[in-house]
Amino acid sequence: MMKTARKILTLVLAILALGTTVSCSSGKKSGKVTVGVIQYATHPSLDNCYEGFREGLKAGGFEEGKNLTFDFQNAQAENSNADLMAKNMVSKKYDMIAAIATPAAMSAYSAAKDTDIPVVFTAVSDPVAAELVQSLDKPGLNCTGSSDVLPLEAQIKMIRAFLPDAKKIGVLYTTSEVNSVSTLKRFRSLTPKYGFSVEAVGITNSSEVASGAASLVAKKVDCVNNFTDNNVVNNLSTLLQATNGAKIPVFGSEIEQVKNGCLASESIDYVALGKKTGEMAAKILKGEEKASETPVYTVGEGKPVYSKSVLEKLGLLLPSEYKDAQAVS
Repeated sequence: MMKTARKILTLVLAILALGTTVSCSSGKKSGKVTVGVIQYATHPSLDNCYEGFREGLKAGGFEEGKNLTFDFQNAQAENSNADLMAKNMVSKKYDMIAAIATPAAMSAYSAAKDTDIPVVFTAVSDPVAAELVQSLDKPGLNCTGSSDVLPLEAQIKMIRAFLPDAKKIGVLYTTSEVNSVSTLKRFRSLTPKYGFSVEAVGITNSSEVASGAASLVAKKVDCVNNFTDNNVVNNLSTLLQATNGAKIPVFGSEIEQVKNGCLASESIDYVALGKKTGEMAAKILKGEEKASETPVYTVGEGKPVYSKSVLEKLGLLLPSEYKDAQAVS
């Protein structure tokens, strides 16, 4: 009798244990997820990406406080910070890591590549060169996202229209940023077609922005073109301090840089880019798509914007072909 009672008790405990396992499993399937977000630095374009990313996830059915928990962390433009953040997120077994900007994406992928945690990135100019994907159409790895490939030819046309007599374009870039090196290569290949040469100055960290800007001024460049280099954008005021003193116009890569003192830009909409990325992430979280099979989204054409106040300070006229461009003060 005692043996029979023990068998029954053992069976009941086994059923209860199974029920607990099923309950936990079904909770996972209900869509409650934790997403770690690593933003490489604090500047408006990356902030806009994060805003858009949240909008995209919400549109895809994931809302913070309901079925979504965010762990947002900012690397403050330090690769070592991004590496540590990514490793911690992997150790906590988050459902996804989202990375904003190339260095953050590289840290996230490196930490998660041997796990089943998908990485979704945004604001990565050249994900193939950064070895985040095997190709844009077929990532092949557990990593995908959106690319802010700059409309460089349109930007060069803009510079020629605003500065018809200019010959030398200066570029300040960070040598360790894969996106900047790749973009500079493309930029150099296009400029001769429009009668420009490129004077590029490479720097390694934020402390060299001032000396790099001074070097461009000393080389008598006619203007400076700024990419989406995170180090330079994060220290844009330092670059502008040097160029403004020499009355050298700076062309940005998006509207926030124009608002902060650049003359003009073929601008990328980073909120829209982030939103598209969030929508992609939602599908991956639902299991509707796999990161390895989801093509990288590449932003379309830029939108021309210019600063009225900077135009006036430099004594320049608005080219007729840009009379309908968006103006910021």
